[in-house]
Amino acid sequence: MTDLASLIGSIDIYLFDQLLRGRVPAGSAVFDAGCGPGRNLVFFLREGYDVRAVDPDAGAIRGVQALARSLSPRLPDSNFRAEPVEANSFPNSSADFVISSAVLHFARDASHFRAMLDGTWRLVRKGGVLFCRLASTIGMEGRFTPLRNGRFHLPDGSERFLVDEPTLMALTGELSGELLDPLKTTVVQDRRCMTTWVMKRAL
Repeated sequence: MTDLASLIGSIDIYLFDQLLRGRVPAGSAVFDAGCGPGRNLVFFLREGYDVRAVDPDAGAIRGVQALARSLSPRLPDSNFRAEPVEANSFPNSSADFVISSAVLHFARDASHFRAMLDGTWRLVRKGGVLFCRLASTIGMEGRFTPLRNGRFHLPDGSERFLVDEPTLMALTGELSGELLDPLKTTVVQDRRCMTTWVMKRAL
């Protein structure tokens, strides 16, 4: 019997919740925009999903290619590319379910954030879903030190590009998205806030 850790890897718990609620049916085309070492892809690769991913770190992509060869050898290496999210070479409407997990808050400024978001959103097919986890100010308003261009110094010592609730709601409308869940934010013991933003693309 396969143990749970082997089956799902180190998947983000909020992404796992989407799986449990049937948001990623078997056989869906799944795209990880900023995949890192592939921690969110183990289940999808093992279960035969049509998986693609990008990350600017070539070493991370080599690791994901090796992971895919071991778990889903039918997928070509070209499904996994060392490219920035905002300038990836995959065609529009490539996926039914697009993952952006802890990626957008690394934007350098507001224009870079928007470029990254647009480069991610264009991959979502009509009727498809974007699952996004990103740092925000929600729940700890006024607790971060503003730096420049939308970036803040966090109590945990890091610097991040942070969004707030009005920004995410405005972007949802601007992109003609539909929230599938209310915005949900986890406050990590007065250190940072991580918001889950899940929206469906209009048909």
